Amino acid sequence: MGKKMTMPEFFIVGAPKCGTTAMQEYLRQHPNIFMPDMKEINHFADDLLKQDDLFLSRERYLSLFAGGGRNRLIGEASVYYLFSKNAHLNIKSFCPIAKIIVMLRNPVDVLHSRHSQLVYNGDENILDFEASLAAEEKRRKGEMIPPNIRIERKLLHREVVKFTEQVKRYLDTFGRNNVHIIIYDDFKRDTGRVYRETLRFLNIDTGFQPDFKVINPNKRIRIKALQHFLKTPPPSVRLIGKLLLPQSFRHVFVNRLEKLNTQYIARQSMSPELRTRLQEDFASEVKSLSELLRRDLTHWSRD
Repeated sequence: MGKKMTMPEFFIVGAPKCGTTAMQEYLRQHPNIFMPDMKEINHFADDLLKQDDLFLSRERYLSLFAGGGRNRLIGEASVYYLFSKNAHLNIKSFCPIAKIIVMLRNPVDVLHSRHSQLVYNGDENILDFEASLAAEEKRRKGEMIPPNIRIERKLLHREVVKFTEQVKRYLDTFGRNNVHIIIYDDFKRDTGRVYRETLRFLNIDTGFQPDFKVINPNKRIRIKALQHFLKTPPPSVRLIGKLLLPQSFRHVFVNRLEKLNTQYIARQSMSPELRTRLQEDFASEVKSLSELLRRDLTHWSRD
């Protein structure tokens, strides 16, 4: 018997820069799975979104899954569900039988990679990684916040990677059997095996193999003014676009411009001194996470 309505029943909840974009893409290729094109909807993270955020609307949220059909498992990916203090309860209320996928990585590597991504997205205007870390206290007070950022608290870098308390919320709410933990090191080392384990967790046919192409490599903007224009076009341009061009065409056009304005480059290395300092800062967090997951990850504090 098919589902009465098309709604998500599994959620990739985070963490950022831990392989979630790649996993979403690989799962979307499976013929028995539907995930919308859009990632980072963050509908259930109502403590992080501004009150006028379009995707707080349940009707608008559910419309993203209209193409799911009755015979496919439907899911979505929003990496700040893990960071949010409300999302786990909101998801449980929405879908009590939800299956949760959590992807984790060495917090020091997440911090460094996230900073590059935030700069690329236009959510971070402090280009130096160490200076961005140093700005956290002022940003906690609402100072030095870049304009037009959707989730301001994502700039509190160290809080975002306090994984132990975040994962514990989901384990306590959904139970270990309904929470699938993926360590990025495993995903990178043996993508096929981790993918099949994830399909098994979702009770989906494990015989399908997607195209395991590289997803979401490090990138940099070519022309910052163009990126700003694409991210926050003037109201007059937005109005004209809505009147003259179909939404699907606007979406494709903007995506193509963003790709043309992107160059893929290796990320600048972190200084050994800063890496050592951050590893020391997060050593107790990594130890706690190891105990929670019943897996020794303390090499993250040494490697």
